[in-house]
Amino acid sequence: MLRTAIAIVFLGTLALSAQAAERRIGDLMVGHAWARASAGKMARNGAAYITVHNLGSEVDRLVAAETPAAAKAQFHTHVSKDGVMRMTRLKAVEVPPGAPVVFRPGGLHVMLMKLLAPLKKGGEFTLTLTFEKAGQVEITVPIMAVGAMGGQQHDDMHKDGGGHKDGDHDKHHKMHHDSKSDS
Repeated sequence: MLRTAIAIVFLGTLALSAQAAERRIGDLMVGHAWARASAGKMARNGAAYITVHNLGSEVDRLVAAETPAAAKAQFHTHVSKDGVMRMTRLKAVEVPPGAPVVFRPGGLHVMLMKLLAPLKKGGEFTLTLTFEKAGQVEITVPIMAVGAMGGQQHDDMHKDGGGHKDGDHDKHHKMHHDSKSDS
């Protein structure tokens, strides 16, 4: 009986933390936010990952992001060109109704440029997202281990070889970043 009571309390706590991790703004649900810890004290860049569900019937667009953790936050994705994965800046990210838009390693991500301090496992930071129609929402981004996958092992993000280890993120960014994207 005591075990059952403990299990109920534990499951209730998990449910509350899962609800707290998701924020609704208009027809949009933003959640599953996370980031990887920086791979060293000199890391200048990082990335944040989120999932956005559009519960409405009209397309919205994610048009801006900002955080006190970095000087600049931009939307980036990876695109294969001539057999080489390149990181490319996106001015906005469409959020169509129905299927979720998932930001994840090797794909869409919020690029955190000029980190003010390394991201440390167990820490967290705020991220303010601005949507064209729904407006602004502030979310808390927990920081996981350097190689974390954010609980998204079910997807095929590495199927095309496009993923990279977080420790390679700064190096990858410098080597393959589309120079036109910094405008």
